[in-house]
Amino acid sequence: MKRWQLWLGVLVSAFSLWLALRGLQLDQVWRSIRQANYLWLIPSVLTYFVAVWARTWRWEYMLRPLKHIPLRRLFPVVVIGYMGNNVYPLRAGEVLRSYVLRRQEGVAMSASLATVIVERVFDGLVMLVFVFAALPLAPLPSEVIRSLVILASAAFFGAMIVFFALAAAPQRALRLAGWVSQRFLPARTRRPFLEFTGRFLDGLESLRSFRNVLMIFFTSIVIWLLETVKYWFVMHAFDFQVSFFALMLMNGVVNLATTLPSAPGYVGTFDAPGIAVLVLYGVEEAVAGAYTLVLHAALWLPITLLGFVYMLREQLGWSDFRRATQVAEQEVAA
Repeated sequence: MKRWQLWLGVLVSAFSLWLALRGLQLDQVWRSIRQANYLWLIPSVLTYFVAVWARTWRWEYMLRPLKHIPLRRLFPVVVIGYMGNNVYPLRAGEVLRSYVLRRQEGVAMSASLATVIVERVFDGLVMLVFVFAALPLAPLPSEVIRSLVILASAAFFGAMIVFFALAAAPQRALRLAGWVSQRFLPARTRRPFLEFTGRFLDGLESLRSFRNVLMIFFTSIVIWLLETVKYWFVMHAFDFQVSFFALMLMNGVVNLATTLPSAPGYVGTFDAPGIAVLVLYGVEEAVAGAYTLVLHAALWLPITLLGFVYMLREQLGWSDFRRATQVAEQEVAA
């Protein structure tokens, strides 16, 4: 991990955490946390793992053109990846996930990383759908939320257009890559670059069928609706009520914000927008802060603990994080 990227994430998280905590009366936040009914966390965690299983099914569906992998073998790989996202900055768990898949199933990292990137693009598009569906029913949003939605819309729709274009015309994309390599790359790197490009385009094969695109998009909606149900269960642990559409808006805004560089676990980038959306709906600031912090912990802790268990079972160590990055860089730079 490049040091400047790490420090950028730390700075973004520090600023976001300052935004989240400023003006909060921490004694009242702590009182709300202590008075919460934590029995509601049980169905929330179960719902979240159903969503993780749905994520596994979506990834298995996208990997089928490369290799058919049973869900029971793929589920631990997904959990390890999400655990990596929680303990390493800049979503390093996505690289770890592809590394573990390469080690266990022999799927090239460049190809599986293409599917992971497509997943993130579809997730972003679904978050925008949630935001656009909920905004007409919401109080007037802040300038920060409007700016975030505009920037995210441009980024995710732009990325989707690029990926559809690459998937629709892979041979043309390879010819373009050949032209680029001939014009701008040293002779020794041209062949590795073209091989990497070919494997990456293989990972986009699921986008070449309209039926596949619909299935991926539908599954993505199911995944994020399940995660919003988790938000709904955790809400019942606290003394406030907002509509399901309000929680959809919170889910969308929060997850768009977590695409920004941040410290491990999305510290600050999850909390500041979450509190802001709830306050927008009239929730008392201390209660909104307590709910968001508990929700963040309920999303972070169970998947992280299970990821550690699977890491031990698969005989993975912390050095494998570094090795995953090295292997990915080798596939890119040969």
